[in-house]
Amino acid sequence: MASVFAEFGRLCVGIDPHPHLLREWGLEESGGGARDFGLRVVDAAAGRAGIVKPQVAFFERFGAAGYAALEDVLASARAAGLLVIADAKRGDIGTTVEAYAQAWLTPGSPLEADAMTIAAFQGVGSIAEPMALAEASGKGLFVLAATSNPEAELIQRAVLPVENGSARTVSRAIIEDVKAFNEAQSAHPFGSIGVVIGATLDLSRFGIDTGSPAGFNPPPVLAPGFGHQGAALSAARSIFGSYAPATIVSESRAILAAGPERIAEVVGVRAEQVRAELGAEIG
Repeated sequence: MASVFAEFGRLCVGIDPHPHLLREWGLEESGGGARDFGLRVVDAAAGRAGIVKPQVAFFERFGAAGYAALEDVLASARAAGLLVIADAKRGDIGTTVEAYAQAWLTPGSPLEADAMTIAAFQGVGSIAEPMALAEASGKGLFVLAATSNPEAELIQRAVLPVENGSARTVSRAIIEDVKAFNEAQSAHPFGSIGVVIGATLDLSRFGIDTGSPAGFNPPPVLAPGFGHQGAALSAARSIFGSYAPATIVSESRAILAAGPERIAEVVGVRAEQVRAELGAEIG
């Protein structure tokens, strides 16, 4: 993972076969169309960016054909040396959430990815088994912490009961629990478990301190919101502050809108812009 970041930087290219994009790319709105779309994005990203993020829902809507397409896209991306984040946003408790993790993180699984997005609003303790599986198998998780949709703000900014003399928002508690898990592990140069933090947010409103406390070691951050959603790459360091050294820039529609003829060019340019702004290696 570290070698991919060092070589290609920290741009993550979304693979989101929206209906309008399939039409604009001249593809059928079907599992086969989603497959062709995904494989073209993989070809465009390979050798230019290091990370891709298929949005599972846009494949899932085609049922079995969509999942067959997604399996092909995942396998092609991993064979091309890309890190693959399955944007599945699964979340549950007990053996159910464990099974979700087994589907996406087990080596050799038809849906094998390098990491997956996951929800832990039932408490970070509810995803203990997926965290353990990620750590043991050399995979990763990105836990939703502060998302950009306005409906989530009141919940994520809610303040939990005071413990040890310190009040924490829901977002901050998730981040701190993830950070504590990473610090307890020693197998990887940076944490296996990351968080999702939207780039369009005022993080101070979510109780997230982006200052630079001494010795602060942030978890990996998957940051949607750049490009189409309006966050400026030039503001990345000011948005994320002490989290910037661990931030992965996620962009989908702004890149995919380039179309099949120009997407490779756009990926290459954007990857270099991200590298210039944030550097390459995480940490």
